[in-house]
Amino acid sequence: MEISLLSVLALGLVLGIKHAIEPDHIIAVSTIASQSQKLSRASLAGVFWGVGHTMTLFIVGMVLIILKNDIPESWAMSLEFLVGIMLVYLGLSTFFAWKQSSQHQHARHSYIKSMTIGFIHGLAGSAAMVLLTMSTVEHTWQGAVYIAIFGIGTCIGMLAFTTILGIPFVGTKNKLTLNRSLTRFTGAVSALFGLYYMYNLGVNEGLFSIWFR
Repeated sequence: MEISLLSVLALGLVLGIKHAIEPDHIIAVSTIASQSQKLSRASLAGVFWGVGHTMTLFIVGMVLIILKNDIPESWAMSLEFLVGIMLVYLGLSTFFAWKQSSQHQHARHSYIKSMTIGFIHGLAGSAAMVLLTMSTVEHTWQGAVYIAIFGIGTCIGMLAFTTILGIPFVGTKNKLTLNRSLTRFTGAVSALFGLYYMYNLGVNEGLFSIWFR
């Protein structure tokens, strides 16, 4: 493998880590971390987010690259709008969660939920990923490797940050009032950011005009 391609793949890993810490990603997964009573579960939630995110990027990205096509702007923005709806839902469900459960079933549910969040984020980021990949590599197989490396980077980044995010929630699990306040604050931030996210896309970016013209 040429040195230049190795450099590109190394860049993909770094960009993947950076991509994982975008505000909408961190806020979404923080709602999962807020309900974790073990740090390992918060960390794994980040990994599952990365897996779901990578699966979507890889499948959609490779199909579009092979077909030499892209996602229309209106579709790309609509998928981004879906992220806003998800953030509001996650925020409200977290804000009104009265109690936490340490049961294995709850942990498994959190992992599935985290993977679903990553899947939706992956859909919303597919258009940008395809453009980035097509402008970076020359061959289809290189695109597949690049997206996979990028996905590994997102898993690493999200693993690190969900671990950090989980610390205050795990540390206050026996202080119910403080823990509940932190959890509700996280939910409120997610819901408000989701509303802002949708407003920005719909009004400032013109998505509503595209929908209702």
